[in-house]
Amino acid sequence: MNRRRSFFAASVAAVLLWSALPASAQSAGPSSAGAPGTDRSAVEKTADGIVLPVDHGWLKLQVRADNAIRVEFAKDRGFFAHKSLVVLPPSGTAPTWSETKDATTVTLHTARLLARIDRQSGAVSFLTPSGQPILAEAARTVEPAIIQGDTTFHVTQQWQPNADEALYGLGQQQLGVVDIKNYDIQLWQHNGTVVVPFLVSSRGYGILWDNLSYSRFGDLRPFTAIPTEALTDADGKAGALTATYFGDADFKEQLFRHRAEDIDIDLTALGDAAPNALIHPGFPSKGPVSVRWEGRFEAPTAGTYLFQTYSNNGAKVWIDGQLVVSNWWQNWLPYVRQARVALTAGTHAIRVDWSRDAKGNAMQLRWKTPAEERPTTLWSEVADGIDYTFVYGPQLDHVLAGYRQLTGQASLMPIWTFGLWQSRQRYETSQQSLDVLAGFRKRDIPVDTIVQDWFYWRKDQWGSHQFDPARFPDPQGWIDAIHHQYHAHVMISVWGKFYPGTANYDALHQRGFLYTPLLWEGVHEWVGFPYTDYDAFNPAARKLFWSQVRDALFTKKIDAWWMDATEPDISSPPNLEQQKARMNPTYDGIGGRVLNGYALMNSRGVYEGQRGDAPDQRVFILTRSGFAGIQRYGSATWSGDMPCTWEAMRRQIAAGLGYSISGVPYWSMDIGGFTAPPRFLPQPLTGAALDEWCELNARWFEFGAFVPLVRLHGESQFREPWAFGGDGSPAERAIVKYDRLRYRLLPYVYAVAGAVTQDGTTFMRPLVMDFAGDAKARELADEYLFGPAFLVAPVTEYKARSRAVYLPETAGGWFDFWTGRQLAGGRTIDAPAPYDAAPLFVRAGSIVPFGPDLQYTTEKRADPVTLFVYGGADGDFSLYEDDGLTYGYEKGAFTRIPMHWDEATQTFTLGARTSTFPGMLTDRTFNIVHVSAAHAVGYDAAPAIARTVRYNGEALSVSLK
Repeated sequence: MNRRRSFFAASVAAVLLWSALPASAQSAGPSSAGAPGTDRSAVEKTADGIVLPVDHGWLKLQVRADNAIRVEFAKDRGFFAHKSLVVLPPSGTAPTWSETKDATTVTLHTARLLARIDRQSGAVSFLTPSGQPILAEAARTVEPAIIQGDTTFHVTQQWQPNADEALYGLGQQQLGVVDIKNYDIQLWQHNGTVVVPFLVSSRGYGILWDNLSYSRFGDLRPFTAIPTEALTDADGKAGALTATYFGDADFKEQLFRHRAEDIDIDLTALGDAAPNALIHPGFPSKGPVSVRWEGRFEAPTAGTYLFQTYSNNGAKVWIDGQLVVSNWWQNWLPYVRQARVALTAGTHAIRVDWSRDAKGNAMQLRWKTPAEERPTTLWSEVADGIDYTFVYGPQLDHVLAGYRQLTGQASLMPIWTFGLWQSRQRYETSQQSLDVLAGFRKRDIPVDTIVQDWFYWRKDQWGSHQFDPARFPDPQGWIDAIHHQYHAHVMISVWGKFYPGTANYDALHQRGFLYTPLLWEGVHEWVGFPYTDYDAFNPAARKLFWSQVRDALFTKKIDAWWMDATEPDISSPPNLEQQKARMNPTYDGIGGRVLNGYALMNSRGVYEGQRGDAPDQRVFILTRSGFAGIQRYGSATWSGDMPCTWEAMRRQIAAGLGYSISGVPYWSMDIGGFTAPPRFLPQPLTGAALDEWCELNARWFEFGAFVPLVRLHGESQFREPWAFGGDGSPAERAIVKYDRLRYRLLPYVYAVAGAVTQDGTTFMRPLVMDFAGDAKARELADEYLFGPAFLVAPVTEYKARSRAVYLPETAGGWFDFWTGRQLAGGRTIDAPAPYDAAPLFVRAGSIVPFGPDLQYTTEKRADPVTLFVYGGADGDFSLYEDDGLTYGYEKGAFTRIPMHWDEATQTFTLGARTSTFPGMLTDRTFNIVHVSAAHAVGYDAAPAIARTVRYNGEALSVSLK
């Protein structure tokens, strides 16, 4: 059944294009002359907002909360009845609001926000209750289009830029930046890129863009090649650059030179009848190669230019001798890199290097000349109208809480998910994974989950969910051993794709629940052909899909679901048009209409299915893609198939922070990276390659221990802690040290998880969330807060034994976690970074609970709890606890113990415990460690205790003078 929306089927002749108006009209927002045949002064008041006619259409404002107002615009007001897959219907008590109007404006008032409509222009402005401007619309565009044969519209919404703001969010990108203002981003899901259309400003607001189609953010002009007439080669001849080709990846074995009119190569084309004209015919299509382009280009005007590379393997760009792009990706998946470069009008030197020593064939350089203005812009390819919700904080935690109020609170994950996950591509037999768990337990290395990646099924049985009896002879016995013998859990890979000939394929196909299989050139053969994905937008298909998973796997007590390739896209390089075609048609319309929503609906099916069959067992889903609202379905996202390089590790910091500030709190990655470059492939590794491999994985784990979910994974080399140089190696010691620290921190981590669900906060916090007024902190992409206490500064360079760390200004400063030494904020320091201790700092006023040493999360109760109280400033913390496994918390079955530190009186207070849950500890012991300028206490498994107190739920205070 195709439920394609048809609000505009009657007429698409009218085009609303305010951006074509004179600048004087644009400055006030979209021009409005009144909807044809309507009373322009009419304002219709609804139960939760207003509707009024504007030029060529209708505008609706809906009060969703006292800090959230939804704005919709469409030619046909029937659009206002459409149902969102992202935004949940209003529930609970309706917010209080009022309306005022005069001859020129209509204003909605809430306790925390004003939304003012200019009657003449139709523009919406958002202001504080005192009338201070926050954000104002600049222009709207609704333009008829035909997509996949469907009559629809392209829509654009622009807002006036604020010079003093930074912008964040829109999901997980691989640009390596957190502030995305003045960058241009394509919003569509593929391996490594996850779209969450929530844009957050340092000014304390967010915009939830409710559209599932291919979208864009930033300057909508296309990237183009530098014009040929602007190029000069290395010999001074106009019309091209000099391209030098090498037969190795290190620019040493020169083959030949020629003039290149563009930098746009695809080595896969060399075997075709018509080779790529930009590539010399004698250039090898396989093996290590490199190309260097040199010369000059003419910049037509002064200003900031945006350069973009699209490549895999190594790419570097120098402008006037300055390195502006440095990308060492070494992966078959090409990615975009962008650099903003200020140039004067005139000629500039350029050099571009590209080298390949692994899989991959692409390299392209494009640019954009300076824009006259850069309004904040969002555009979508398929829409019946514009639909966005403005959320105001001004604290960014309140902005994220507002996003979750709209799209659903984050599920609280089972407590065991906060321990270590061990994985690799792949454990080929059940015995292999049991041997791995035995290795952990023998070495007393904490672990909670073993992961079974794909191909546990028989060849050509993809989608059967059936174990290959030759390699998994007793699946139930294997799962039981994981649970009972090794006290662990198991997550298993489940894809939404199916081979013909399997019973599951036949059942789905007979009911029309599968997309039409398509074959595309360039798609890896390992994914198998022919095959197809199920239509996750169809409620009946979701139910059938879950029933197949349930009968084959959940009945055997599988604990968690690894939902791979949930874009769904498996082409390499990623291809937008192929992806839309593969999903077409869906239950909710053409593939282009719902392009970015597949993972959301797939997770919904599994979440609702498991909760229906086991209502009190918490769901956990790990998915390679995501979207706004996916947090309500027990889902976490990982960053995709990243290469095993220092560059990739560094970019994952920004990727995780961008995803987190987009509102989705549970993010993870393949610690160590997934795909190893050639230097890390020999079996066994030796010498310098082994040393670097071990240090890379140790440093990556030091970072990975401070993200929501800790998971070792990758292919080629083994990824167990002892595999990195053997038992007792420096890498193994560092990994085990951080693993044990993570388990000791379980009370802190789980308390943050409780706050994520109950309060709408987040784990990984870009520094803007706590230091929005600090211009330097707002831009940092390589350090962050983990919860309220920890400042994490991963080491991302080989052999580095120190790194620069910026400590933002904060009352009382910071404490070095490892030494306990107090440090002043508002400055950059050179922080020590020995092999086994990346820089880690604790904010003054923090209260950090530590539990006992554990081998798995439920091995023993957290009693006593050691509380590290970091002085220098007042501080608060709430210790959250529940049963860790059920949904009792949804009914109030959890406790919180408020804690407060008063710096002036040197008094620590445990507040009265709230609520109860079955099996809770009624009487507790807390050991208090006081860290101060006069009493430096570094991390110690057995620190000197300042005070020990017994707590029975009643408030008590103790002096630490």
